[in-house]
Amino acid sequence: MNRASANINLMIKAARFAAKRLLRDFGEVENLQVSQKSPSDFVTRADRKAEESIQTDLTEGRPNYGWLGEESGEKKGSDPTRKWIVDPLDGTTNFLHGIPHWAISIALEYKSEIVSAVVYDPLKDELFWAEKGSGCYMNEKRCRVSNRRNLNEMIFSTGIPFANKSGDLSLTLAELNNLMPECAGVRRLGAASLDLAYVASGRYDGFWERGLQSWDIAAGLLLVKEAGGLIEPINIENDVLKDGELIAGNEISFEKFSKIIRNR
Repeated sequence: MNRASANINLMIKAARFAAKRLLRDFGEVENLQVSQKSPSDFVTRADRKAEESIQTDLTEGRPNYGWLGEESGEKKGSDPTRKWIVDPLDGTTNFLHGIPHWAISIALEYKSEIVSAVVYDPLKDELFWAEKGSGCYMNEKRCRVSNRRNLNEMIFSTGIPFANKSGDLSLTLAELNNLMPECAGVRRLGAASLDLAYVASGRYDGFWERGLQSWDIAAGLLLVKEAGGLIEPINIENDVLKDGELIAGNEISFEKFSKIIRNR
């Protein structure tokens, strides 16, 4: 990847190395599904080991940068302007159930702005990456958001609240009720980083969700922006990363899509 910076190459190396163990662990989880053992603890350990591996690689390469990981929390670096934001296993529930849809997400924040991003799907060997001002790529191929104009041709993605996150369920169901009669379909695949990568690559035409964490979406936000897409908080007064809610889509249909989600 000749066009990639040293930071991106470091992020890719860390993601690929952690992916090797996760792939082995995923094969073991599939075996555990038919045994009497619960795979939950095993997957938790796999998640933590992946984060430890990524943190080791990134810290060795950039010892001054700060860190925010899903499992280990936040650590300040001697350089207060730069911070890694990492989800070592986005789609943990899919992983736990042997569903082959999960990813590693790594973002670099500089002065409160995401400037480098990697989302890696090891099972498909699809590596989505972007740098501010340099475009978005899937492996070596340039990514662009879709150019569809008509909602009835479009596929969207979202997350549906569950268990202890059920507070927004009625709101999500109302949004689905408004959107689904207007579009070609809505998907719920359970990995927000890949949802955003799919918007960036034109596979999905849009994505919206609430209740996300910064490590779920930090890398995906830059992918969409560098692929020519738009991102806004659902509540326009909120902040996407801090409040964990967003609408993402292509510029052509964004106004129509966002009005439906915001019920305006």
